[in-house]
Amino acid sequence: MELSKDNMKKIMLLIVFTILILVGVTNVDKVWGVIKILLNIIFPFILGGAIAFIINMPMRCIEKNIFRRGSEKYQKAVKKIARPVSLVLSLVLILAVVVLVFFVVVPQLGDTVIRLSNDIRQFWPQVQEWAIRLFEDNPEVVDWINSIEINWDKIVQGGIEFLKTGAGTILGSTYSVAKTIVSAATNFVIAFVFAVYIVLQKEKLSVQVSKIMYAFLPEKVVEKIQAVCLLTHKTFSNFLTGQCLEAVILGSMFFVVMVVFSFPYPLLVGVLIAFTALIPIFGAFIGCFVGTFLILMENPMQAIAFVAIFLILQQIEGNLIYPHVVGSSVGLPSIWVLVAVTLGASVMGIVGMLVFIPLLSVIYTLFRGYVYKRLKSRKLLAKAERSHNS
Repeated sequence: MELSKDNMKKIMLLIVFTILILVGVTNVDKVWGVIKILLNIIFPFILGGAIAFIINMPMRCIEKNIFRRGSEKYQKAVKKIARPVSLVLSLVLILAVVVLVFFVVVPQLGDTVIRLSNDIRQFWPQVQEWAIRLFEDNPEVVDWINSIEINWDKIVQGGIEFLKTGAGTILGSTYSVAKTIVSAATNFVIAFVFAVYIVLQKEKLSVQVSKIMYAFLPEKVVEKIQAVCLLTHKTFSNFLTGQCLEAVILGSMFFVVMVVFSFPYPLLVGVLIAFTALIPIFGAFIGCFVGTFLILMENPMQAIAFVAIFLILQQIEGNLIYPHVVGSSVGLPSIWVLVAVTLGASVMGIVGMLVFIPLLSVIYTLFRGYVYKRLKSRKLLAKAERSHNS
């Protein structure tokens, strides 16, 4: 190889890169400590980007459907206020959802817990009586059932003591708790301000980032990065929008059906199923389990009917609503959706389930495009398709 100036530069960069890798491998703990410090520093801005992404979805819809209609003269008159007004309306919409949860659902949930404590006390003797009738031919089992005594006052007192112990632990570390609360509040304020700045100046920021990339990277690389970013934004937007709309429709369906058939807790169960439906695949079943338990304390026959209604509505939602609302926006086969949900749950919990489906969809789309490109370059696409059909 000729030792030209460019080749010498590449060799030097390769040597530096190798040294950095060796230093990192031999000092993993220190490198990880530095990474954690950097993550703590940039965390408010990462959170702000996530908040901006969520705010931008309703804001873009409001701005597109309300402020971009009419004559050219009308457009010029409202251009200056379109973005701020759309932002305020989006924040009001998000705040309304939070208010619905905290001031409507949470109080009802508290009343439900109090009612359940009384219902369980009344329901347990009925369970014992039913079990005795079921095992009346087996005296030993009947004697064991009759010997079961539950001290509800002791259970309640144990719960209170547990809460006192937890509260004592928290009060024992007041400084650390206060420090954590202040840190979290500060991070949220910084993230929110950063998010507002992003959504108000998103076009300007996009142009600035493009200029920086074109200044330091080859043109083809910049075009590939922009294509990947566009695909990622489109996939995440379609998935979150469709998932939220589908959850609202499903929760509304349950609320209406439960009101029509006089089921208990219609608002609580409807909102609960709407929120749990945001979790792909398993979410609605979690809501069904909790709803069935709540109704079971009131009326066991209605609980059975609720499970039957859930299965019917779930089939309607899965076969009619979901394909039209979410459609093929994610573009991920069912088997990979299950893989994404499993990986996301193990890495990041519920948030991971929501993030990993569109993330894996982007990876799947890019890899599929790369595979087709390789097959076409090797002129093996037709042969691969024939082997698949056979």
